[in-house]
Amino acid sequence: MNDPAVPSLESRAVPVGDAFDLLAAYRPPLGFFFDRRGRGVAGTGVAPLMFGAANPGPTQVMDALRSAARPGHDVAPVAMGAYGFHRGGGRPPGLVIPGRAVRRDYRGRTWRVDTTYLGARADDPPPFEPVVGGVPHEPFAQIQLHEVPSSEDYVEAVGAAVRRIRSDRMRKVVLARTIHVESARDLDPTLLAHRLRAVDPDAYTFAAPTEEGVLVGASPELLVSRRGLEVRSNPLAGSAPRSGDKDEDRANADALAGSAKDREEHAIVVDAVVETLRPFCADLTWDPEPVLRETPNVWHLSTSFRGVLRDPSSTALDLVAALHPTPAVAGEPREAALEAIAELEPFDRGRYAGPVGWVDADGDGEWAIALRCAELRGDQAVLYAGAGIVADSDPTRELDETERKFRAFLDSLRWG
Repeated sequence: MNDPAVPSLESRAVPVGDAFDLLAAYRPPLGFFFDRRGRGVAGTGVAPLMFGAANPGPTQVMDALRSAARPGHDVAPVAMGAYGFHRGGGRPPGLVIPGRAVRRDYRGRTWRVDTTYLGARADDPPPFEPVVGGVPHEPFAQIQLHEVPSSEDYVEAVGAAVRRIRSDRMRKVVLARTIHVESARDLDPTLLAHRLRAVDPDAYTFAAPTEEGVLVGASPELLVSRRGLEVRSNPLAGSAPRSGDKDEDRANADALAGSAKDREEHAIVVDAVVETLRPFCADLTWDPEPVLRETPNVWHLSTSFRGVLRDPSSTALDLVAALHPTPAVAGEPREAALEAIAELEPFDRGRYAGPVGWVDADGDGEWAIALRCAELRGDQAVLYAGAGIVADSDPTRELDETERKFRAFLDSLRWG
């Protein structure tokens, strides 16, 4: 390898018991965790790997991973990270190659993978400790919560977005808001991830370092995965609240399935994913009609995509770069929606609604969208929630959707 900006690395893999809990390998604040139903990757820390560039991009990271891969071994070294929402906005991609990672594949095989400079000796591994959830803290008092924007300002912003859409300036935009929490105690990313995973094992539970803290969440939405030539994606758009009453819950689901407004919002996302993935795939299929997807707090409209790569050299990072941001988190047309977000959202999304996941030296990987999340900053947290806005959106109902998402996450945050 001739590029001086790419370090020469090597990897070593050691099998780990299949009952191992990936969360036990996570070490905040610089560690990384990504898990769905026990499969995924956890990094115990960032390796002291120096790139010539201050912020290595996807190409450099892939070259470094490939330099570390061992021919004839089926356990490839891995990079992990969380991208910023805004592409080209000065925020580094956030990709890291951990000195030590534990990964469990779709077959249930579990390996510890050490990655070091070529010829260097890996340090002895730190002891893995089981994660045991405790009891929740007291509910947060209203004085501990600060909304940005306020409820009133968010309703006004949604109204402004609806007017833009009705004037044919765009078809859809996703507007988010935040709640800043003063917790009066140090928040624990590991315990919060443990709670989120327990509440919804089908979600992609993640924890990733940011410039100011740790982003922790449990996303229901798969942006894209690649395994060999197989590509999958599962965008969600359109939602309705869950209810503890069985009949009311079923009525909410049926109303969502028949909602013209929500089906339009969902169709915009599906059309964009088709347009993006089709050039990459020799074969691409998807659900002919949106399917109801249930999470503990929200019903979603869901469409599953399945494809076969046309070019084996296309990596998971190539697919991420092409897809992000989808209309599920930005809008349509993309540039008009991003312009509206910049004008109507009074905060920086950071890594909220950006891709979060992993990629290995073979180009395989799994990437969710960083939703249902908060950035933990010591004794403070910033919670994020958004809603998709189309021509028939009711600003008050969109506000209520974000409130429901906040309430569910605040309950889990009490365990962190």
